[in-house]
Amino acid sequence: MPAVQVLAIIGQKGGNGKTTTALGLAVAASIAGRDVAVIDLDPQATAANWSDRRGKETPAVVSCQVSRLAQVLDAAAKGGADLAIIDTPGKSTDALIAAAKAADFVLMPLQPQLYDIETLASLKDVLTLAGNPLAAVFVNRAPTQGKRHTETQEAAAAQNFTVCPVVIFARAAHGDAGNIGQAAAEFEPDSKAAQEMAELYAYSSIALQKGGRREKKRISRRA
Repeated sequence: MPAVQVLAIIGQKGGNGKTTTALGLAVAASIAGRDVAVIDLDPQATAANWSDRRGKETPAVVSCQVSRLAQVLDAAAKGGADLAIIDTPGKSTDALIAAAKAADFVLMPLQPQLYDIETLASLKDVLTLAGNPLAAVFVNRAPTQGKRHTETQEAAAAQNFTVCPVVIFARAAHGDAGNIGQAAAEFEPDSKAAQEMAELYAYSSIALQKGGRREKKRISRRA
């Protein structure tokens, strides 16, 4: 049985768009023909509630406790999923570490504001405790005017983070789609919101392959 690829979305603040990103990527992956499971570690169960509104079986969304993550990932693989996306709560270091440890690739949404930039040091600690998985910061919910997104990318790069070149701008389609259990790619397929999320999915797909190969090399060296 082939192993499921695992993408973790982590961040130290609530409200930085982790769930919207996880669901947007899950829909993009489903459109691309992948069998996707979203693992919702947030006690608020926002992703699970989205799935209830959606009323569709794909992508599958499973709400679980951090202590059950390994078992749920194993069940997802046995059920035929080839991609699992872990949505994490804010301000739960245990959940972030567990998700990052399980991941082939970690994405960290960062809003272009000082409050978010100040969390980078603690995110670096999380990645260290998780064994330094392949990871990248991306700017999320950026204003469509001005240069805040580039300034934020520069701030992250200055702290030695890998910075994803894709920027997700603040667009109403993301919220409007979520209200009815959709993603922007379904709600407004030709929109800039849908295009940006598709670009983030393409970037993540390449990174997942790199992360998986790196983990295999690490296991073979241990053996």
